[in-house]
Amino acid sequence: MVKEKARILVVDDEEIVRDSLSGWLMEDGYSVETAPDGGVAVERIRAEPWAVLLVDLKMPGIDGLQVLEEARKIQPETPLIIMTAYATVDTAVQAMKMGAYDYLVKPFEPEELSLMMKKLIAQQDLMRENILLKKALKQQYRFRDLLSKSHKMQALFELARAAAQSASTILVLGESGTGKELLARAIHAESPRSTGSFVAVSCAALTETLLESELFGHEKGAFTGATFRKKGKFELAHGGTLFLDEIGDISPKLQLDLLRALEERRFYRVGGTEPIHVDVRIIAATNRDLHKAVQEGKFREDLYYRLNVIAVTLPPLRERKEDIPLLVEHLLDQLSVETGKRLEGVAAEAMDLLMAYHWPGNVRELKNVLERGAVVAKGPIIGAEDLGLPPSEGEGPNGGSAASLKEMERRHILKVLKEHNWHMTRSAQALGIDRVTLYHKIKKYGLGEEGEKVAS
Repeated sequence: MVKEKARILVVDDEEIVRDSLSGWLMEDGYSVETAPDGGVAVERIRAEPWAVLLVDLKMPGIDGLQVLEEARKIQPETPLIIMTAYATVDTAVQAMKMGAYDYLVKPFEPEELSLMMKKLIAQQDLMRENILLKKALKQQYRFRDLLSKSHKMQALFELARAAAQSASTILVLGESGTGKELLARAIHAESPRSTGSFVAVSCAALTETLLESELFGHEKGAFTGATFRKKGKFELAHGGTLFLDEIGDISPKLQLDLLRALEERRFYRVGGTEPIHVDVRIIAATNRDLHKAVQEGKFREDLYYRLNVIAVTLPPLRERKEDIPLLVEHLLDQLSVETGKRLEGVAAEAMDLLMAYHWPGNVRELKNVLERGAVVAKGPIIGAEDLGLPPSEGEGPNGGSAASLKEMERRHILKVLKEHNWHMTRSAQALGIDRVTLYHKIKKYGLGEEGEKVAS
């Protein structure tokens, strides 16, 4: 039976009470330990876990309320029952307000204690089952660090698992913040190369010269400032996976260099004359339409087909809104650890707001919004006002036309830009997108025409 392993700590300064309670509880099949005073009890609580704490209210030195206060800090999930005399029932009620599970008024019958313990242990068993079910449910919807219950994403997970077992180049497509690098890392972790290195490079963050050196390395004296030989990311990823993020932003020259490296599996360091041979699995990613870039002559067709062996497209968050509650729970678990703050969830109004929002920055923006809510919220529940999202716009219960998705995105980006005085880096971080994507959005919506000064 479950209760056979339940461990109970009885705390009372009267030996006869400790012995009587221990005898009753052990007859019911529980494992029982005792403490003669509050100080010993706190030491025992700090030293080992307990299923239930049964604590007398009135004790010399550290009393029951002080034990309760310390127990809330050390083992906040462990239920504590206060034992009290008739004269101190009001204090017992105060203890319940401080977090005690219940109280028993002395003298009480063994049956009363047995019923309370049976009910309490049954509740704990149910809570444990719910936690296990939640974990199992999350596991069912998980592909490494990605979570989703949408049919689109489940199909994508299956494709990614199959692709991971091959040596083929993979092209990950999707908007900024959808989790392209997370997917790339998951594919690497599921592949035969998982014991090798996963090396990531952001192709949009560097100039052509710096990116060339970053990818292929350089020899000493290859250019001004090259005071030593440097290995490139291709070499560092030997035997593992090289993730090329924002591949659509590389220059025509680097497109040709990369094509040769992919086809020949060798390259030259900048300023070098000896070929370097590598065994690397390439995963590339972009938020651009590469097919359109090929048609416009901005991206090499031969490189596009070399990269596009297996294409995996991550849908934006607005197309899988059913995942938002699952993601919120997962992200709040992460934020609880990162912030050290107890986070139990979001209020119903906050969830309505999260479900109605259009998420231009996708999952990255969702995490940023929840992080803000976690910091601002006064308690363990994040309210709608804590999120900092614009109120839902569009058609209300009484009718009226809804703003288009593009218009809502334009308004929100403009609002964030103004809040950060058009500082590109801070605005992009607040939106959960990178600076390159933000520049594209500004150009797309003509926001530069607002006459504002753009700060980098």
